[in-house]
Amino acid sequence: MKPVSQVVIAVAVATGLTLGAAAIGTAQGKGPVSHVRHTPMSHPTNAPNAAPKGPKSESFPRGVATKLGSTPEAMESAYLTAKQANPKLTRGQFIAANMVAKNLAAKNPAITTQAILSGLQSGKSIGQTLQGLGLSSQEAHDAWRQADRDAREAEKTSNQ
Repeated sequence: MKPVSQVVIAVAVATGLTLGAAAIGTAQGKGPVSHVRHTPMSHPTNAPNAAPKGPKSESFPRGVATKLGSTPEAMESAYLTAKQANPKLTRGQFIAANMVAKNLAAKNPAITTQAILSGLQSGKSIGQTLQGLGLSSQEAHDAWRQADRDAREAEKTSNQ
């Protein structure tokens, strides 16, 4: 396996795991349920004026969605649609495909999110797909790294 492919896979897995962990933490919202508090009813643990915190339903960071010109809900819907076509697709791969397509579409109109997702569905990596669409190995690697930086920056911005 080429070093570029290994890097692409490693970063996609790391991004997917990071987003998955963030989504799980966000979805749970309340903390562990298994611990039972034995606090008397006359002493509530929440301040009376505290606003209730409900779990967020979005699984895509708002900053990433905004950077892609979308909403977290639209990204989730598009991801679920793509996941039906390719059950092995991860969120990290989906975000990377969208970021790469956004970054490269102006220079190479053949590079679209759908083209990248189709390559992933056929068993290719993002790097292999980009090379099949006319980029050199180095250009594919650079495009993937830029997309990863953009996604991390957008996610960091949305968390602040």
